[in-house]
Amino acid sequence: MRPLLALVTCLVLVACGQQADLKPLQGASMPPVPYGATQQPTTEQLLEPDTLAAPERSVELRRRSEEREDDPFDLPPE
Repeated sequence: MRPLLALVTCLVLVACGQQADLKPLQGASMPPVPYGATQQPTTEQLLEPDTLAAPERSVELRRRSEEREDDPFDLPPE
């Protein structure tokens, strides 16, 4: 009974999230325009992670065992 109550409580909290557009707080302003930009980015553009923040994964699978190449930086500890 207790896990069911916890699940229902979590679902209610998730369902009541705010669905309105994001706006700066009263008296605050948007971040300054980035250097070199011609216009202020929108909230959607500011929330979208750039390529370096979320790089794509390489999902290349190895089909067979392969010998490793010699790594000149793989040195034993001194």
